[in-house]
This record gives sequence, C-alpha cells and structure tokens, in this order.
Amino acid sequence: MNKREFIKSAAIIAGATGVTPLSSAVIRSASESPSHEKSKQQDVRSAPLKKSLGLGMINEELSLTDKFKLVKDLGYHGVELNTPADYPLAEILKAKEKSGIELPSVVNKDHWGSPLSDPDPQVRKKCIQSVATSLREVKELGGDTVLVVPGVVNEKVSYEQAYINSQNSIRELIPYAEETGMQIALENVWNNFLISPMEAKRFVDEINHPLVGWYFDIGNVLRYGWPEHWIKTLNRRIMKLHIKEFSRELMNSKGLWEGFNVELLKGDNNWPVVMKAVREVGHTGGWLTAEVPGGNRDHLKKISMQMDEIISFY
Repeated sequence: MNKREFIKSAAIIAGATGVTPLSSAVIRSASESPSHEKSKQQDVRSAPLKKSLGLGMINEELSLTDKFKLVKDLGYHGVELNTPADYPLAEILKAKEKSGIELPSVVNKDHWGSPLSDPDPQVRKKCIQSVATSLREVKELGGDTVLVVPGVVNEKVSYEQAYINSQNSIRELIPYAEETGMQIALENVWNNFLISPMEAKRFVDEINHPLVGWYFDIGNVLRYGWPEHWIKTLNRRIMKLHIKEFSRELMNSKGLWEGFNVELLKGDNNWPVVMKAVREVGHTGGWLTAEVPGGNRDHLKKISMQMDEIISFY
C-alpha cells in the first residue's frame, strides 16, 4: 500500500469508527514504539534530506525558469513557493520541467492577514478558501504540503478564542485535504500561540487527522526553548522542516528580532543534537527548507554549503 492509499484508508477508518484523541494517542504510541523507531531510522538513513529554499530568497534578476536552474546548479533540490501563486501555474510547471527542480511544499500567503483564529467568521472564511486553493495548487505542482499559521493571539483575540476558532477552521479544511490528498502543516511562529511542545502536540491530536500535522521551524523555537525537545515531543506529527538560526545573546543585548541576525551554524542551534533528534523520531518528510535572508548566487551557494554541513549530522 502506498502513502496516498494509506492516508485515504486511515481517513475512512477514522470517519467510520469515530476515533477519539485518546485512541489516536494509542495508535501513535504503537507507531512510535522502539522497534518501529529503529526500522524507521534505517529507512531514513538511506534517504538523506533534500535541500530547498524559498523563492523569495533568490535575489537575481532572472526569469522563473532561470531562477530554478540557478538554485538547481547550486545544489538545491527544491523551491518553496507562496500561494495562491503569483505566477500562472502553467508557467511554474514549465519552469519546473525545464530546470528539473522539485516543488515539495508551499506557504499559504493569507494566514497572517486573515487568520484562521479571527473572531470574524468572514475573515476566517477568506483564509479557509485561500488555504483550499493552496491545497489544490500544491497538488498540481507535484508537492504534498501546505504551510499554514494556525492562529494569532493579540490584544483583540484571546488565547482561548484563538484555540477554538483555529481548530474549527482547520476542521473545515479537512475535506479539501482529503479531496486533494495534500497535507496541512501548521508552523510554530511568533504568534503568541501554541508556545510549548506539549500544547502543540495536543492541538493536532485533538484535530485527529492524518493529513494535519506540523511544519516545524527549528530556528523559531529557540526563543522559547530547545528545538530537539520539541522534535522529540511532536515526533511523527512533523511533516516538514524549516531551518534558520537564532542567537539568544543578540536577542538579549540588541533586541528581540536581532536574534535572527546570525548565519546558519553561527547561532544557538546545536545542530548535531537537533539532527540526531530528527533522525531518532524517524522523520519521513524528506526535506530541509531554508528560511533565511536571501541574496545573489554567491550567497545562495554559501547557504547550500551550510545546509550540507547541517545535513551531515543527520
């Protein structure tokens, strides 16, 4: 049985039997047993992570096809787009074919301006429709995952309100995920929401669907804790991985956002430990996608080499 058939079968079984969060946890516990983890580690070790980067990082005045060809030549295997796409899908697919690049995942571009957690149902509806479009587009592009920010807490939206609205909105998206077979991957960002690994785990377990999981950003979490702890807790719920670096010393001495002003391998990520955790949970997402300041071809080559070093710890 292939992955698509398994997901479809799991969704049907869950719907037919009314799987509860508790029974889902039992299923997950079985899948995360030591013997299962050992076999998964063997599988993952034989298939190293592929490298990807965001399209916006390519700061060269080139056509889309030539941008794809450039990063392919620099050692990247994939590019991550924002969707709904700014380019006609036919143009993107043509550039993909000519360059040999892969398009494994996309980032929905409306989840900040129109959050799934918003008190206004019309705002939530706008985001739901946008994510549904992203799910259809990533399928057409040959990928499998849409990154979605689950919600935003601020002075106008309480934590509890965001939790309830966000979960309900994601549940409304499940039929679109099932229709396309694509994954909805929730990313940990600085949104004042889901800021502990136990809560992040609980959030997706309560939704309880095999097509809803996490797009884990390794750098974002350093403000709150240690990524290797999150990875071990979220475990097989992690569908894709973003990487960036962060310096707590810069955050404390120069300001919160200055923490990101550090190159890969020069911040507080303990990459051997982080990648060991990724390996030990049997991660099967297949990709490591850079989300750092971009630049010209020389700068992108440097990032590619830094990613090679990080992947060497896997």
